[in-house]
Amino acid sequence: MQQPRRLVNALQRNIGKVIVGKSEAVELALIALLCRGHVLIEDVPGVGKTTLASALARSLDCSFKRIQFTPDVTPSDVTGFTAVNFQTGAMEFKPGAVMSQIVLADEINRTSPKTQSSLLEVMEETQVTVDGVTYPLPKPFIVLATQNPVEFVGTYPLPEAQMDRFFMRIAIGYPSVEEEMDILERYTGSTAPLQTLEPVATAESIVEIQAAVGRIYSAREVRSYVASIAAATRRHPMLQLGCSTRGAISLVRAAQACALLAGREYIVPEDVQRMALPVLAHRVSLSSEARMKGLAPERILDQLIASIQVPVRVP
Repeated sequence: MQQPRRLVNALQRNIGKVIVGKSEAVELALIALLCRGHVLIEDVPGVGKTTLASALARSLDCSFKRIQFTPDVTPSDVTGFTAVNFQTGAMEFKPGAVMSQIVLADEINRTSPKTQSSLLEVMEETQVTVDGVTYPLPKPFIVLATQNPVEFVGTYPLPEAQMDRFFMRIAIGYPSVEEEMDILERYTGSTAPLQTLEPVATAESIVEIQAAVGRIYSAREVRSYVASIAAATRRHPMLQLGCSTRGAISLVRAAQACALLAGREYIVPEDVQRMALPVLAHRVSLSSEARMKGLAPERILDQLIASIQVPVRVP
């Protein structure tokens, strides 16, 4: 049980050479990777969303592609297409950007709903189908999508059903004064820190840990606790849309990864509580009353979870 923690620590240290003082965001992204989930990085411009995704890719010995979404990006740019090879006369598959182990979908809300849907379908199915032929994606596979939550001109917001496809949503936030001084020192030299990163983990080691996550024991009491949280979101007066069953499954999965990294073979309620906000906050929708009052989903979820009885006998 020590190997997963050592590997994650090595990845955190390596990414920390580029991302200063955001260990929580980095660990959440790594937990999503271990859970075979996809991440929506949502924050204001210039705080390191793209840098975090790029640093994660460089820290793994995996293939990496970046899609810079704009309104003219088409689904075939994402998934690929078949074309005639004029030398042989045969039809050949030309892979799209998504045929990679780590995919950075930059500014996903700037492309059309049709193109968004093509990416989200691939995220769900972990395969690409073009002209009736199915092509499996490489393993591990993770999409890190970024979007700016405060700029709406020329954007296509993801609907609730598509937001639910993301395993978790994380924010990076502005650095402190001390952290920003450190960033200024690192990024005003002759060499960009990102260019110096070397891989510290292989694809095979990530796949092994992904399998280990599924073997973490989830007691009936813990599953009941997660189900109670999900049910409470669906009847809360300040939430127009509650947590989906997919969200409840994701919460258990994230808690399994959290337990694994803590060196345990079973989930405790604290694992569920720690993962609840990043996994559930983007899956619920505020009521009109909550929006008028300026409430945030995280605040409502915090109060809701505090009101639910915590199981005492685990595992």
